[in-house]
Amino acid sequence: MKIVLTGSLGNISKPLTEILVKEGHQVTLISTNPAKRTQIQAMGAQPAIGSIRDLSFLVKTFTGADVVYCMNPLDFTSRNLNEWDQHMDNYVHAIREAGIKRTIVLTGWIAHLLNSIQPEKKFEPLKERSVTFMRPGPFYSNFYHLKEMIRHQGMIISNYGGEDMVAFVAPEDIAAAIAEEINTPAVTGLKVKYVASEELTCAQAAQIIGEAIGIPGLQWIVLPGEQVKQALEAHGISPEVAGLLVEMQENMHNGKAQKDYYLNRPVLGKRKLRDFAGEYAAWYFQN
Repeated sequence: MKIVLTGSLGNISKPLTEILVKEGHQVTLISTNPAKRTQIQAMGAQPAIGSIRDLSFLVKTFTGADVVYCMNPLDFTSRNLNEWDQHMDNYVHAIREAGIKRTIVLTGWIAHLLNSIQPEKKFEPLKERSVTFMRPGPFYSNFYHLKEMIRHQGMIISNYGGEDMVAFVAPEDIAAAIAEEINTPAVTGLKVKYVASEELTCAQAAQIIGEAIGIPGLQWIVLPGEQVKQALEAHGISPEVAGLLVEMQENMHNGKAQKDYYLNRPVLGKRKLRDFAGEYAAWYFQN
């Protein structure tokens, strides 16, 4: 199949490219960085250098593809959440103009619960085609962003945590799940597929990470959303994105995220948090 991927050489798109090329698919990988061209070619994929903000570029790149994979990059400094909506609008327009019949969209396990942005609703006009929403839980790699908090405060703080159950996921397992979905016969309409590697309470996750970095009593503390929002803004995150992050976390704390997840529970991926924790510890002590 001819497959177009967004996400450049990120944590998901890079292993996804490797899987699909190995399976014999013809893969085109979109990147905004011309310096990535050589690396993409070395992986056996075709580079398409341009921006998802450029509708004409998207249409040209999508044309002729059997499947396209769409993801929306997260900019923590953005003051305009409408930019994310614009990315989704561009995808929908390009899919229509290019005549794409099958689309895989990376959203998240709380995407359907958000008020600030509603990424999945953007694709409802494509329900006469085949659209799969991949809903992964929080990435293991999110712990990289918590290094300074852990190091200076000796704990993890957010407006979810403690005994809240979270479907943590490794980016590699997301890539594998997307590849599996691509190789599954298409079904007309909108479809949801959750992705998870390990189901743990936040307290259990903190213990695993803490033991790996020499803080066996590491706690994951829950604070009120407004207090968390103020702390995020103090660390350079825009008020708009801080508000979105707090909204996401609230849906993990109040149980709404888990409700639909349990109704559509996936087969768990292969990579467990303890596997990641060893790598995280090596990085933690070097940075």
